[in-house]
Amino acid sequence: MPYLELQLAEEKVFKDPVHGYVRVKDQMIWDLIDTKEFQRLRRIRQLGTTSLTFHGAEHSRFNHSLGVYEIVRQVLDKNFAQEFKLDKKERLIALCAALLHDLGHGPFSHAFEKVFGTDHEDFTCEMITGKTEIRDVLARGGEDFPFKVAAIIKKNYPNQTLVKLISSQLDADRMDYLLRDAYYTGVSYGNFDIERILRVIRPSPDDNGVIIKYSGMHAVEDYLMSRYQMYQQVYFHPVSRSGEVLLWKILERANRLYRAGYEFISYPHEIIPFFNQEVTLSEYICLDDTVLTYYFMVWQNETDEILNDLCRRFLNRRLLSYVNYHPSRDAEFYARLKGLFEQADINPTYYLVIDSSSDLPYDLYQPGASSGKMPIQLLMNSGELKELSTESPIVESIGGKIRTDIKLYYPLDFIENGRIAPDIAEEIIKLIYQHELKGK
Repeated sequence: MPYLELQLAEEKVFKDPVHGYVRVKDQMIWDLIDTKEFQRLRRIRQLGTTSLTFHGAEHSRFNHSLGVYEIVRQVLDKNFAQEFKLDKKERLIALCAALLHDLGHGPFSHAFEKVFGTDHEDFTCEMITGKTEIRDVLARGGEDFPFKVAAIIKKNYPNQTLVKLISSQLDADRMDYLLRDAYYTGVSYGNFDIERILRVIRPSPDDNGVIIKYSGMHAVEDYLMSRYQMYQQVYFHPVSRSGEVLLWKILERANRLYRAGYEFISYPHEIIPFFNQEVTLSEYICLDDTVLTYYFMVWQNETDEILNDLCRRFLNRRLLSYVNYHPSRDAEFYARLKGLFEQADINPTYYLVIDSSSDLPYDLYQPGASSGKMPIQLLMNSGELKELSTESPIVESIGGKIRTDIKLYYPLDFIENGRIAPDIAEEIIKLIYQHELKGK
């Protein structure tokens, strides 16, 4: 029997807190899960530093990837089965892309990308098409098979419905991570009726995405509001971002020391390629959360005071404090605070950090817009397609509105514990207090 058609003798299941069961019948999917590159995702946290705020958020990219696969499997095998005919090869291409879509994430996910300028989608495609166990498994389906899977990740696969199932404004990726992240963080506002959405989702008539039956509009409203709330309350939580700032500054400091010829007590062999910006695929695969955390542990004993302090802060949750910050309005405040930090011999590069986050819950893009993205379309009872916000006042109210939140992070403990001269400490505290009063 051809490998693409090969089925397991008995269906395998993963017990899953979000979907009940993740079901695997295809031999290729089972073999992909067993590769070292996919197993690496067990060692990459889904939410990076969010567990510093929500202690239950210890889940990994591994279980999220299984969840995305399961949603796509249900859609293709059940919801689309009658009206969206796929041959066995194309069905399997889509399932593989769903399973592997996050394969290239680095340690602590997006925080790592911010430091080194890496792109997890680029590394995902390289793992799929390069010299990996993943490629070896996929190539059993034909030499072109890995490249077709990568094309879905790159969003240039001919059948755009399969692309949009995994990456769009209403996709399996978002649906899984919202529900999964809500479950593990213990919040309720990330929940929505995914069963209803899966019942009303349909392939678009032009094979250019997915659409929603009008009767399911309220379930999609709920989904978008869940996304809005999760970004504001969980993903961009200022305490979690404080952890990200520390992680970012640890790596920035280590990089600067390396370039200055500093002799590390524990030489960071696995991280040096990133400092040099010459990273091979095998070197990238070797790095995960556990490796990075190990170096943070040993760097606590480095002679460089900034590096060891930042590492101790990160590992022991001695996070930076923060105030709201508006770049144009608060420029003078920042300049005065920076000057006081320099007088107190506190390096503002590492201890006075501006961090911003922004979110667009629903983008009112139009078909053919330069972004190349598509709005969520409703299939009306008449057969006409209408953009979601034209029918939903709720979506219209949040659509197209970018919400930006900017914080200024600083070490309050340095100021309060007598580390700096009392007169400077008093002036800093007074300046911050006046700034906070001004913002109320």
